[in-house]
Amino acid sequence: MGTQKEIVKEIRKKKADYVLALKGNHKEFHDDVKQYFNDQEFLNKCAKHRTVEKARSSIEIREYWQTDNIKWLPLKDWADLKSIIMTRNTIKKADSTITETRYFISSLELDVKEVAKAIRSHWMVESYHWHLDVTFREDNDHTLEKQAAFNLNILRKLALNILKLLDIGRPRVSLRRKRKIIGWNPIKYLRAYI
Repeated sequence: MGTQKEIVKEIRKKKADYVLALKGNHKEFHDDVKQYFNDQEFLNKCAKHRTVEKARSSIEIREYWQTDNIKWLPLKDWADLKSIIMTRNTIKKADSTITETRYFISSLELDVKEVAKAIRSHWMVESYHWHLDVTFREDNDHTLEKQAAFNLNILRKLALNILKLLDIGRPRVSLRRKRKIIGWNPIKYLRAYI
């Protein structure tokens, strides 16, 4: 959907809160928020939360900064904007380190742990939809009949969850490749899990 002013208004009309990624489609706004968080003095005054997890032979460090010091921003166009957030995700592997910094806007009051939970759960949903598209090419499906499209969506989600659970005896195989391997000999894998 993107971070759009009209969408934010609709979210607030429904009495819901938002935490939305701020990207290049609002370049000046994005640059202002980025510049704010790049100032070490301002960054030190922000609420901060940090998590460290070990996942698939790597260490994932997630850092979140949130501030409600936003009076300097053009607030009138963003319904109930109350805070801005910066996240820095660092993934350390044996031979490399990857760091990604992202910026968000939110209608949530200052509560960096709550914001961190919202951002993390959003990316779990995004990851799930990404897998549906990459593994099953869901975006290329042009089924017009609504009930058929709904049924196919349910079947894809069911198949995706099964793929995540199945162990095919090979380490670190992508879900798309796993789907292909199982498709070559489905009886073998059905017998192992029924």
